[in-house]
Parts: sequence; structure tokens; C-alpha cells
Amino acid sequence: MLGSWQLQARDRVSPAAVVAASLGAVAVTLALSTLLVAWAGAPMGRTYAALIDGGFGSVFAISETLTRAIPLMLTGLAVAVAFKARLFNIGAEGQLYAGALAAVAVGGLHDGTGLDWPTPLLMLAVMGAAAVAGALLLLGPALFKQKLGVDEVVTTLLLNFIVLLAVSALLDGPMKDPTSMGWPQSVALKPELELPRLIEQTRLHAGLWLALALALAVWLLLSRSRFGLQMRAVGANAQAAAFAGVPVTRTVVGVALLSGALAGLAGAVEVAGRAGYVTLDMSPGYGYSGIVIAMLAGLHPLGVVLASVFVAGVLVGADSMSRVVGVPTYIADVIVAIALLAVLVATFLAQYRLQRVRAAG
Repeated sequence: MLGSWQLQARDRVSPAAVVAASLGAVAVTLALSTLLVAWAGAPMGRTYAALIDGGFGSVFAISETLTRAIPLMLTGLAVAVAFKARLFNIGAEGQLYAGALAAVAVGGLHDGTGLDWPTPLLMLAVMGAAAVAGALLLLGPALFKQKLGVDEVVTTLLLNFIVLLAVSALLDGPMKDPTSMGWPQSVALKPELELPRLIEQTRLHAGLWLALALALAVWLLLSRSRFGLQMRAVGANAQAAAFAGVPVTRTVVGVALLSGALAGLAGAVEVAGRAGYVTLDMSPGYGYSGIVIAMLAGLHPLGVVLASVFVAGVLVGADSMSRVVGVPTYIADVIVAIALLAVLVATFLAQYRLQRVRAAG
């Protein structure tokens, strides 16, 4: 008998296999992206040069890439934290908007007035309100999952649409800026709450330091704390973790609060660092992109930083690529999607192997 082929988990995944998988994913991404560029009828060398130059070729390009990467880092961290504990948070987009609205509600100019607090204290209140809003938005789905067995993918995804509808109603209602000439936008954040620019005449702001500090803090929490150990245990096997004495529900609730808070902070940082007020198109899908970022990073908090810069560079560089060679900017989204699929397949192949099993007799 010839037998059959079966997938079997490897006893141990060596560092060399992880590196080889990553390099293979990069090679596959470049190969498939090259085919797309050739199909579009553009010169490959010039197209890639324009993409790289547009994302990283000058101080201005780098500043734009890092500006775009800031909310991606925060939503990527939010997703990575949740996915580590197998809490599949698909609602970072809604949590971002909830955080942005909370930030404006606390620190906005309401009829020319607002909270008359010292600026540092008011900034803390703005960021705290955004974190609480995002955290509470994920708390419900987490409790529904633990207590009632409701799929959190469905609840968090649907909450995105509910939040966006609520934002639309508020921007045309009680939170509408009376000076916006009918345009649906919220009241503006107080000018003194604007995050300082890191480079003059660019949009790069101090939210970058906050995002990097949070990435480091989350990495330390996951790798060096008891709570991080409990998170990883719940993510690996919730039943075994409960048998070992890990408080599963309490851990999942803590994960939900942390994940939602990070996504809510993304909204506050966007308002205070870039936009100044809330609009319906404030986020071009940062919450959904956070899922891609987290998966590209292998759910590693420090890897989220690198993945965010990579994705932001591709998206920013695509505008330059489109202008120089006439390639549609949508190719950038396809390149990011190919990279995600390539990383997922490469990671799977690093963890499993095909084993031939001989048939009995």
C-alpha cells in the first residue's frame, strides 16, 4: 500500500525555520506583486522605485509614512492583544471612533467654552475618556462570549456599523460644529490640546512617541507579567488554563479592556494629532487594517511597529507610484493583502509538515 499524506505539527519550530518562512513570504510577495505591475503595463523597476521613494525617499515622505503608521500601530496593538487570548476583536474601527468622540466630548470647544482645566490635566482626561470609551465598547462582546457563548466576531463587527451610524447622527445633531457651514463634523478640540509637531512643516506629531511607548509597554506586559502569562495560557487552551487555576473570565475581561482602550486611544491621537475634530471619513479603515498589521507581526507587539511602518509606507508610496507611472493606487492594497496571505501560509508551513503515512497491511 502506498499510504497517504497527512499534515503533522512539528515537534519544534527552529529560529532558522521562522527566518526562512519570513524571507519566503517576502519573496512570494515581490514575485506576485511584480506580476500585477507587469499586468498593469507599467515598467517594474520604475514602479518600485516610485513606491519606495514615495514612502521613504525624503524627510517629507518618511514623515507622512510615520504619521499614517501611528493609528495603525495602536489598532494593530489592540488586535494583537485580543487575538493573543483568542478574543477575536474585529471592532477596532468602531472603538477608534468611540474614542475620538469621547476625546472631543471632553476636550472640545462647546459653544466657545469647555472644561477649564490646566492643559496637562485636560489632556490626560481626553486620553482617559477615549481609552474608557473604546474599552467599554469591547467589554460587552467579551462578556457575551464568556457568559452566553455569543460569537465575538459577529458582535464586534456589527458594533462597527452601529457606532458609525451613531457618529453620523451625533455629527448632524448635538455634536455638530455650528461653524462648519453644514459640513458634518464635530466641534473642534481645544487648540492647546493639539499634539506638538516633531518635524516643522510636516504632519508628524508626538503621538508617535505614545504609540512606541505603548508597544514597548504591551510587550513587557505580555512577556514579563503574570497577566501576560495568563493571557497566553487562555489563548493556548482556555479549558486547560481554567483547570490550572487561571481565572479565564477575568483574564478575558482584562484583555477586552486593554484592547478596546488601545483602539480608543487611536481615535484620540488622530483627533489631537492630525484632524482636530471628528468626521465620518476620519479613518480610512485603520481598525480593519489593524487586523492585517497584527497578523503580519505574528501578534508580537514590537513586530506591530515594523508592520505598521511597512503598510503605511506602501500606502503612502502608492500615491507617488500612481502619479509617476499611472498605476492605480489600489495595487498597494493588493500588495498588502498578498503580504498577509504569504506570511500566514509561510507561518503555517513553518509549524506543520507533510508526513507520509503508510497504510496498514
